[in-house]
Amino acid sequence: MNMNPKLMNNIRQVTPYTPGEQKSEAIIKLNTNENPYPPSPMVAEVLKELKIGDFRLYPDPDSKELKKTLADYHQMDQGQVFVGVGSDEVLALCFLTFFNSRHPILFPDITYSFYRVWANLYNIPYQLQTLDKDFRLIKYDYYKANGGIIFPNPNAPTGIVEDLDFVEDILKENPNVVVIVDEAYIDYVGESEGTGTSAVDLIPKYNNLVVVRTFSKSRCLAGVRVGYALANSQLIKYLEDVKNSFNSYTMNLVSQKVAVASILDNDYFEKKIEKIISTREWFVKELNLLGFETTDSKGNFVFTKHKECSASFLFERLKDQGIYIRHWNDERIKDYLRITIGTKPEMDTLLEVLKGLINTA
Repeated sequence: MNMNPKLMNNIRQVTPYTPGEQKSEAIIKLNTNENPYPPSPMVAEVLKELKIGDFRLYPDPDSKELKKTLADYHQMDQGQVFVGVGSDEVLALCFLTFFNSRHPILFPDITYSFYRVWANLYNIPYQLQTLDKDFRLIKYDYYKANGGIIFPNPNAPTGIVEDLDFVEDILKENPNVVVIVDEAYIDYVGESEGTGTSAVDLIPKYNNLVVVRTFSKSRCLAGVRVGYALANSQLIKYLEDVKNSFNSYTMNLVSQKVAVASILDNDYFEKKIEKIISTREWFVKELNLLGFETTDSKGNFVFTKHKECSASFLFERLKDQGIYIRHWNDERIKDYLRITIGTKPEMDTLLEVLKGLINTA
């Protein structure tokens, strides 16, 4: 049916975010950076304790138990915590709340592609800042008039992390706008490099800083959709006001309960993080032996290219065998693949298949 052109003038049309393929036939799914391990056993216990009658009532609209648990974990006040349905909802509400200037917001040209989608959705002007030849942010590009700044640390899909001094320099140069640091992968930086890397440590010093985290990557809870933001209490209040003008009951009962259980079982969390980091470091060495070049990724994934085989060839042939990874056709990164770190057996299988593809290419 042909739509009336005048009608179309009154309809918002945007190019949506494209997530990684969710294929039930995948033998090995390494394309969406999910944690390959189950959540804490304490999560299972909480699920057993829930009663069918619990679902009759609305959940706590303020998620007080979850906020208190997060505040205690980060040694902050409860009023400095905001929670939402995955970090995507938290970030979308941050865009809506904090980016209202006539000046463009700034974020990297190679980064989480949802940033561009939200900017277009909310009619927020933006400028892309080009990463350098090694895929690192150039901090001086953010020392100019702008309406706000957002970047992931570690960045995605490159996995490269910037140190805390780098982040603080950007905050110092931009006291009049909100700077959002998206720390979806910060737990995978590792203890040696990770000490002092999280921007959470800077919140007491800078009232323009918002740090966003997710339970989807390191907490093994992508299926329940939990994310949160940390900032000074005034920024959090503005964020709450916008959320409650949109939907007061965004966080469901189950998500609130299992998120709390996940935080309380910190030993389990740390063991699984160590396991994934160890697998990542081993996997990078194995890739190098096969002729791959890999960035210094500090996420639960690697960003890598082969010296001879095209990324598109490997991507398609792996898919044919039920192994799903991620590939983009963007000119600067079309030679690269992003591979989530799965279990050791999954990565062993992937390496064997890659060896066969490279030898026959």
